[in-house]
Amino acid sequence: MERRQFLKGAALGGAAAATGLAAPAIAQGNQTWRMVTTWPRNFPGLGVGAQRLADRITTASGGRLTIQLFSAGELVPALQSIDAVIDGSAEMSHGAAYYWQNKNVGLSFFTGVPYGMTSRELAAWVRYLGGQEIWDEIYDQFGLQGFLSGDTGTQAGGWFRGELTGLADVQGIRFRTPGLGGRVWERLGATVTNMPAGEIFQALQSGALDAAEFVGPYNDLALGFHQILKDFYFPSFIEPGLATELVVDKAKYQALPEDLQAIVRDACQAEYDQVASDFAANDPRALKTLVEQHGVRVRTFPDEILEAGAVASKDIITELRDGGDALTKKTAESFVTALNTVRLKTDGNDSLFLRARERYFTLD
Repeated sequence: MERRQFLKGAALGGAAAATGLAAPAIAQGNQTWRMVTTWPRNFPGLGVGAQRLADRITTASGGRLTIQLFSAGELVPALQSIDAVIDGSAEMSHGAAYYWQNKNVGLSFFTGVPYGMTSRELAAWVRYLGGQEIWDEIYDQFGLQGFLSGDTGTQAGGWFRGELTGLADVQGIRFRTPGLGGRVWERLGATVTNMPAGEIFQALQSGALDAAEFVGPYNDLALGFHQILKDFYFPSFIEPGLATELVVDKAKYQALPEDLQAIVRDACQAEYDQVASDFAANDPRALKTLVEQHGVRVRTFPDEILEAGAVASKDIITELRDGGDALTKKTAESFVTALNTVRLKTDGNDSLFLRARERYFTLD
């Protein structure tokens, strides 16, 4: 999808949304809930996943719980979507937990941690190793309930205005990247900012940004970054398995009949896997287009940057375990304990297979 197509779709969606801002309808047992998102309308993978989640819930409930989706900027600005749920302007927010780290840094652990968990590892922590319970504690402070709702897999490292030969090339660059990963890049010498998807292209074009990462080829092709920058780095060492979330008003969620609660919960789990499959299928095809049709240069980070990033990541996680508020410390401790468990399988089995396949097995 070209950048202009989904931006045009967002504009059209905004016009339609202008007629639909009334309070949720409750009639004959049927309810309409508003979902606000951080993504442009029809945005590959993420925006489409949010719409599909809304449709899943509506269909599975037989219309008893109809979800009306508002994309970024249609009801509230992208990075204010969770506040819309807190203040009652919407019942649901679809975004990424690390966007709200100003509310509690512990939320960053439920999106993506530098040198942390892959998508399967993160799901294992949240579903089976105590992560959901701690996530609930954090969101309880705001009257919210969070669910994993999608995963991009390991992301790309970002777009830069030339080749990076070492840490010296990072010093002072103005780089769009969020979450704990942004803290890592700051320690490497970059000046870091966060902004929603729809604002990054203009910031790169104007020179306000020198570099940016968002997700990877599938999204970045649509955002048009290749029109400005040609050096595309892989892999991301700060977002090894980025998860999206659905956040709901907890009181309203708990007031739903049990079957509707289950529909919301199970639809989120289905979308977590669906979105990951979408990216697995379409990232490589988009990368092929970027390279063959747009002259993009695929690069890997120098060892000096990777090693410095690992040191900074370890320091940041250790600082969060040892200091800060009680919930962040509890979250960091649980994350580290779970990571040391799940990586026994990933490092001791999965990665060994992948190295063997890369080395010995190809099909024409």
